[in-house]
Amino acid sequence: MCETLNKDYQLCEEIGRGRFGVVYRCFSAVSGGDTFACKSIDKRLLSDPIDRDCLDKEPKILHHLSATNHPNILHLYNLYEDDHYLHIITDLCDSASLYDRLTTPLSEPSAAAIFHQLISAVNHCHRMGIAHRDIKPDNVFFDSRNKLKLGDFGSAEWFCGERAAMRGVVGTPYYVAPEVLLGREYNEKVDVWSAGVILYIMLAGVPPFYGENVEETFEAVMRGNLRFPTRIFRSVSPEAKDLLRKMICKDVSRRFSAEQVLRHPWMINGGETRSMNDPT
Repeated sequence: MCETLNKDYQLCEEIGRGRFGVVYRCFSAVSGGDTFACKSIDKRLLSDPIDRDCLDKEPKILHHLSATNHPNILHLYNLYEDDHYLHIITDLCDSASLYDRLTTPLSEPSAAAIFHQLISAVNHCHRMGIAHRDIKPDNVFFDSRNKLKLGDFGSAEWFCGERAAMRGVVGTPYYVAPEVLLGREYNEKVDVWSAGVILYIMLAGVPPFYGENVEETFEAVMRGNLRFPTRIFRSVSPEAKDLLRKMICKDVSRRFSAEQVLRHPWMINGGETRSMNDPT
């Protein structure tokens, strides 16, 4: 374990585990016992160049975002590295993730309260020139005050200047945008598609595109045939369905930006159903 890390933080119990490392609860010996999370990554397990690139990129992106201290983005506090490990100190999010919370459909006001925090985080990333590229409930966390934190920027990418367009198949089957699967160049609106899928699941309890296996799910995503089954969406407002259509839109030129999502009447009204001027 890194000697400097041990001087600054006391590592406690394991609270998570992934392919390349372990997440621990820890507390700061310097600040009087404030609690944090320590993500310890074993660099020896990163034989793939893509994985190594992610290891190099994620701390830089988190550091860039943390400089602005957005309340709904996981904050990077410290970074330690030795020959074998990279240790990332971040906010402690020890409440259930959004994935764990989506056991039943949510009311529209409840969904809107969560979704506003998520889209605010996504919009901030985009304004900073960063696309997350793996928006899914598993990467949406909550701290002890129940504040949403968007995390896991391992697939994130810069988009600005000459790198405005991105390539590469990244993401998760239910949530990935069709242009990613088609191998085309794409922009930051892939995050809007993924966030729209999350909103659909929050309101319906099921994803909009799925199949018996990964291949069938990808085929459904690429068709992009968005439906609102009456049995499931009977009590969902026209305003919510309008927003979903504008987020889960296969035509990228017509798909909303994150900023447009924030200005949609359903978002402004906090999920309370009111009449719309333009019910498309």
